[in-house]
Amino acid sequence: MAVVVASAPGKVLMTGGYLILERPNAGLVLSTNARFYAIVKPLYDELKPDSWAWAWTDVKLTSPQMSRETTYKMSLKHLLLQCTASSDSRNPFVEYALQYSVAAAYANFDSDKKNVLHKLLLKGIVDALLLLLDFYSYRKQIEALGLPLSPESLAKLTPFTSITLNTEELNGETSKPEVAKTGLGSSAAMTTAVVAALLNYLGVVNLSSSSEDQDQDMTGTADLDVVHAIAQTAHCIAQGKVGSGFDISSAVYGSQRYVRFSPEVLSSAQVAYEGKPLDEVISEVLKGKWDHERTIFSLPPMMTLLLGEPGSGGSSTPSMVGAVRKWQKSDPRRSKETWIHLSNANSALEEQLNLLRKLAAEHTDAYQCVINSCSIRKSEEWMEQATEPRQVEIVKALLGSRGSMLEIRKHMRLMGEAAGIPIEPVSQTQLLDATMKTEGVLLAGVPGAGGFDA
Repeated sequence: MAVVVASAPGKVLMTGGYLILERPNAGLVLSTNARFYAIVKPLYDELKPDSWAWAWTDVKLTSPQMSRETTYKMSLKHLLLQCTASSDSRNPFVEYALQYSVAAAYANFDSDKKNVLHKLLLKGIVDALLLLLDFYSYRKQIEALGLPLSPESLAKLTPFTSITLNTEELNGETSKPEVAKTGLGSSAAMTTAVVAALLNYLGVVNLSSSSEDQDQDMTGTADLDVVHAIAQTAHCIAQGKVGSGFDISSAVYGSQRYVRFSPEVLSSAQVAYEGKPLDEVISEVLKGKWDHERTIFSLPPMMTLLLGEPGSGGSSTPSMVGAVRKWQKSDPRRSKETWIHLSNANSALEEQLNLLRKLAAEHTDAYQCVINSCSIRKSEEWMEQATEPRQVEIVKALLGSRGSMLEIRKHMRLMGEAAGIPIEPVSQTQLLDATMKTEGVLLAGVPGAGGFDA
């Protein structure tokens, strides 16, 4: 029995919050070791004798960590899903990922392959979802075990621990599971993992070696490009709007410098149910002009990204973006000035980090010496450790990075105040300032749209 497992990482938008929504502004996106897993396999071991007469097949979506299971009938003619029981656990991201992945197979295959596909689909589909602990808050479980709130305590929990443990008793009744997200892009990672697993299972792509085959200039990614287009489409339609797409892009390709695609590429999918067959709609999407820009980006060597969970259940990015857009319309002059300041500071940080990577490659010994020395000292002591010109250049780039991040934070705070939203809440400011005063810390900030995400 064929079983396909695919996984996709969560993300952190290091620079480009809000600006990344508009071309040609870029953002630096780092993928994390938090991953979503999708497991796809047939529901039945073999076809029933009369199965070729069926116009429908069975689909079962499960999320063991949330104790959820949803069953559907899927029309093999129209590729529509019909839930077989009233359920409050329907997941539009997974549903669209399933429909569009099957449609992509029909759009790509000739008649012989379509017959094989039809037979495979008639065996039904099971799609199981699993995620690592980083996407949600597990502080209640950690506190219940009497452990300190630390990464080490989180690591002691069993992998794929049930999220249904986040429940509360109220008047003798158990409430629905509390799903406190940490803002690492769980819906994008989930959608991408499901699309990747399904497309591989259906024979549209072969992802077994795609990650190893990527060149440094990001060429040779045809199979990943198909995953990207389908995942972007499913994610945008499921959330009811066309976002910037950086979270899907990083889930597919990894860390990168990203400039968004033109929303028009999804116009056919947005009117998908106006009579055109779904496989034709998806064919148009796949052939569309995906004009996003992505180039390889990574942190300089010997640097690690750490995330802290503030413990307040995350923030709603769409509502914060809405408030910023409203402010832009009401105060175009001031908002444009803030936009320019932020853009310049984002570019400056990118330049400093790229310079550090260049210096690390060209002067490895000096770079390692500086990083080892600075990692045990506060930033105001770094320059004292530089004993020769090359080391001075490296420390200047480190301090330049800090200065750029402080500038980004300043203008993000001003934008939040003007728009009436807590982009960098006071409690976060205190936490970040204290963190930046710690030995070996290069910079600290609230990623993405800010607020109370990790």
